[in-house]
Amino acid sequence: MNSPENICALALDVGGTNIRLAVVDQSGHIIARQQCNTSLSHIHASSDDQAETEILRILTSSIADILASHSHIHVIGVGFPGFFRQETGILVSSPNIPCLLDFPLAERLSDAVSLPVHVQNDATLAALGEFRFGIGRELKNLLHLTLGTGVGGGLILNGIPYLGENGMAVEIGHSCVVPNGRACGCGGSGCLETYASASGIVARYIETGHQDASNAEDVYRKALDGDMVAERILHEAGIYLGQAIAEAVKLLDVHNVSISGGLTGAWSFLSEPIRTSLNEKLIPPLKGKVRLHRSRLGDDTGLLGAAILALENGFRPVYVF
Repeated sequence: MNSPENICALALDVGGTNIRLAVVDQSGHIIARQQCNTSLSHIHASSDDQAETEILRILTSSIADILASHSHIHVIGVGFPGFFRQETGILVSSPNIPCLLDFPLAERLSDAVSLPVHVQNDATLAALGEFRFGIGRELKNLLHLTLGTGVGGGLILNGIPYLGENGMAVEIGHSCVVPNGRACGCGGSGCLETYASASGIVARYIETGHQDASNAEDVYRKALDGDMVAERILHEAGIYLGQAIAEAVKLLDVHNVSISGGLTGAWSFLSEPIRTSLNEKLIPPLKGKVRLHRSRLGDDTGLLGAAILALENGFRPVYVF
């Protein structure tokens, strides 16, 4: 029989191109980890049933080996890109998988693996992981952004994740930074993530006539080599990020902002335009008071947040009116 200190969670951080998995104990120590390549952002299903079946197949196959080799896993936490209805585990929709609507993801995955499963928006969990184990450890409030296939946002207020009335707060990636701009998977246009996500940066680079970039790292490498188009696109991404952060800060009066995700690998090109744009767009009383942090935890932010969610059996959202 497992003693309480030996009980661990299996944490999943689900992205558009890969799934990160980790076995995490109650102190936040990662005991084991692995990564699986996947193509969630390329699922083309003609019905809800097909999309649901494919998602469950991908998730269950990803976790099968690690569950088999770690008998002390008693609960699973999943960070998934999409809009969730509070703490019900129901995925209302996911911009990258249009057919996936009102899907009881937590319940269906729990049935498939015979373990309790807690699911929440991936950026919300990244915010929680950064708050508990990263730069947020000495803070009360934290606004967190994730830069990956999309751009996500999470908010911690007085130590607790803020979800909003319906569980869909802080979708900063879908704030408009360019009126009548690029089309977004959410149905809108000019959204931040179409300019400042990994996929958005690659798309913009290819649209200039350059076909030799398959991912954002390629664009970053080209910028390092002096490619002026790549440099400009990364610089503009930083400007738009700073603009969106400034609007959020003016609404929330939160003075600490952290950023994680694969695109932070290009921090040398992003950080200065983010800071400059952020400060330019702030109202005078806030200028110079907002601290911007690159995550201390790297790719572990979402994993640790998912583990916290699972091990603490969910969390109570805070409402501020």
